Amino acid sequence: MSPALPLQQHLPMTSRLAYGCMGLGGGWDRRPWTEADVDHAQACVEAALDIGVTLFDHADIYTFGKAESVFGALFKRQPSLRERVVLQSKCGIRFADADGPKRYDLSGGYIVEAVEASLKRLGTERLDILLLHRPDPLMQPDEIAEAFRLLRDAGKVAHFGVSNMNAGQMAWLGHALAQPLVVNQLELGLGHLEPLDAATCFNDRQAGARPGALAWAGTMEHCQQHGIQLQAWSALARGRFSGETAQDPADEAARTLVRELAQRHGVSTEGILLAWLMKHPARIQPVIGSANPERIRACGDALRVQLSRGEWYALYEAARGAPLP
Repeated sequence: MSPALPLQQHLPMTSRLAYGCMGLGGGWDRRPWTEADVDHAQACVEAALDIGVTLFDHADIYTFGKAESVFGALFKRQPSLRERVVLQSKCGIRFADADGPKRYDLSGGYIVEAVEASLKRLGTERLDILLLHRPDPLMQPDEIAEAFRLLRDAGKVAHFGVSNMNAGQMAWLGHALAQPLVVNQLELGLGHLEPLDAATCFNDRQAGARPGALAWAGTMEHCQQHGIQLQAWSALARGRFSGETAQDPADEAARTLVRELAQRHGVSTEGILLAWLMKHPARIQPVIGSANPERIRACGDALRVQLSRGEWYALYEAARGAPLP
């Protein structure tokens, strides 16, 4: 049996994998969602439930709010569904409007307003987890702490976390909070190795280290030390290593190795990609972002694969395109 997730200390029914709802709602446009969009969402949700997923990840901006709206329509179709899932959403990104360009807004008033709008779209009274979607250069921890207090006291949010924040930002925010951050969701996987390279390639000049890796120095260790659940978005890298979308010749070595390991273990290529993340001692929770029910089900293979250290490092090296220093 795999070790418990850090998040299971707070929400015991949390699953090893999560499903990201970014692709639900009919597309990134302003057209109204339809019953066909709800049917598609239902097919995706059922596929996720079939492989044991209970955590469903939203954001207020996904398909301009339609992802939350069609999920709310699912709750109306199946009222019992709400109690079967851990419901997570995010706020803090604002698109361009009369008041300014695309921007991040973690002001206290906006956080409360955004959560109330999400709850209305979802047709529910509470979020199990609220994440701050991206760091806001103007954020003030005390103001955020007060917004969290108001939302928790009102029973609208049970737990709080962040997304795309490094160790310093989490520590700075966390000092003002009355309760711990429970999640940090990062872009992480074979297609985005910077948080790992920050630990293994501590100097950008060393072979293969990606520019910007040092920005993530200590982030994975901070989360492990403080029991913060690391969630990995873009865990499948949009098919770069498992689908037909890869066009960069630099990916071919990793793609070939993923296929070889899938055959060796008798699982899908998706299963190999997610198993690679799940072997890390941080007990990473991959977020499946596909809107294809067949591919969602293929991700369940990750739960029955245990890669060796040699296989893990072989994938790491292949994806980096260079040996470790």
